[in-house]
Formats: sequence, structure tokens, C-alpha cells
Amino acid sequence: MPEGDTVLQTATRLHAALAGQVLTRSDLRVPRFATADLTGRTVLDVTARGKHLLTRIEGGLTLHSHLRMDGAWRVFSPDERWRGGPGHQIRAILGNTEHTAVGYRLPVLELLRTDEEDRAVGHLGPDLLGPDWDPGLALDRLLAAPDRPLGEALLDQRNLAGIGNVYKCELCFLARVTPWLPVGALPDGVLPRLVALAERLLHANRDRPTRTTTITSELRTPPNRGLALSPAQDTGHPRPRPPHRVQERLFVYGRARRPCLRCGTPIRLADQDDRPTYWCPGCQSGPTP
Repeated sequence: MPEGDTVLQTATRLHAALAGQVLTRSDLRVPRFATADLTGRTVLDVTARGKHLLTRIEGGLTLHSHLRMDGAWRVFSPDERWRGGPGHQIRAILGNTEHTAVGYRLPVLELLRTDEEDRAVGHLGPDLLGPDWDPGLALDRLLAAPDRPLGEALLDQRNLAGIGNVYKCELCFLARVTPWLPVGALPDGVLPRLVALAERLLHANRDRPTRTTTITSELRTPPNRGLALSPAQDTGHPRPRPPHRVQERLFVYGRARRPCLRCGTPIRLADQDDRPTYWCPGCQSGPTP
């Protein structure tokens, strides 16, 4: 599932394949931009902004895309067979003499002026993986709606940009509260530590092929990196596992009915705002459906 870390990885791959190269192929398969021709223009850079992708092109143009739940960009060499889905799912093709980038199942694809990018991303809060990251501003925005359930507030990209449903579930587990607990009901000091932990986890996974939240060393804070969850709240001493057991990569997400890694209670699953939401009824306090 695309979240801030995987979108940044996609931007890095697209930048390496396209930036500095002249487009020799351009095909935008959405009605509004079907006649747009970008061939002959140089791609300047590809940047991630939260969960959005901005491909900036010579002439003051930006191709804005969003992956949402199952969109993807794939990069292929000239003689490589395209893999990523059937042809009717292709929404964009950008190619040069060395690589072709193919966008599959892109629910958002628009061509706009670079100086009008704020139309697409100006509403976003501080980016957890961006140069504009500001934990104080993120905290202020989260606290502006104290009655809002924590899970919904974390997913609102206007508060902080980059968290998706996987991180929502994992962060609530690490805070030992359910995603339905109102932001204003969190114990004192937990929300700032949770925001700091979100930034650390996304940074830890920005270069990994598979997202992981269960590496204990990443749940504590190095001396110069701000606050961490307290020992009573983090997983510094996870439930012992047999040495032959494969390390789980996530604490709760995707683990419905399986035992909690901390207390052994079966993980529960319910919808929150039409999104599958996982939590441990033994470890996490607060309201539930």
C-alpha cells in the first residue's frame, strides 16, 4: 500500500530514470490530457510531496499523480517486457532513449503549470519525509480538532503528510491506544512522542523494499532526535518468540485473529472511515466499534 515512504522510493526511481533526459515518448491516457504532447521536453526532476508525485518538465509544466490504494509507476528498459497490469490499466507513459516509465491504475493524473503546484499539494501539512517537516506545526494541526478520533486525524494529510492506513494502525498500537480514541483524550505527552515516532519510522523505511515497524532499536530515540515513547509505552521488551520464528514485520496491520506480538491477544479488525483498521484489545485502551 503506497504511503509516504514508498511514494518517496517511487519518486527516486522515476528521477533516476527520467531526470535530465529528453522525452521521446509521451502518452497521457486520461480524457482531459489525451492530446497533450510532452515529447522533445526535458524532465527536470521528480519529487515526492507526502503521497503525491510531481514530475517537473521543461517549459514550466508539472505532471501530478497520486497512487492512492493501488496505483503504481514502473520503470522499464527498452527491451524489457512491461509488467504491472493489463494494458487497459495504463494511464501514463513517459519514455526516453534509455527508460520508459509506465503509470498503472493512477486515480489522479493531471498536467498543470509548475507555478500552480499549490493547487494540487498546497493543502498538505508538513511532510514527514520532506525538507519542510515541522513537528510543532503537525502537533498544532492535530490538536486543533481534539474530539476527532486519532486514526482519522493521522490519516488527514492536512495535518501531516505521508501517513497511510498501515502506519496509522502501527502508530496507534505503539501508543497503546485505539484509533477511535479522541486526540484530546490522549495521555499527556503521548501525542508529541507519537509524531516524533512517525517521523523516525518513515525515515527508517524510506530505502527498504519491505516496510518494517517491529525493529526495536528504531522505536527509541537517539540522543539528538527528540522524544520517544516511554519504556512503558514502547515495545522495548517485546513478547519472547522462539528463535526459529520468522521476525514479523508489522505489529498489527494485516494480522487479524493472529496473536499480538506483545500480549498474545488475538488482533481485531474493523472499519474506520471505510478503511480496514487493526488493533489489539489487550494492549490498546480506548473506544472500539
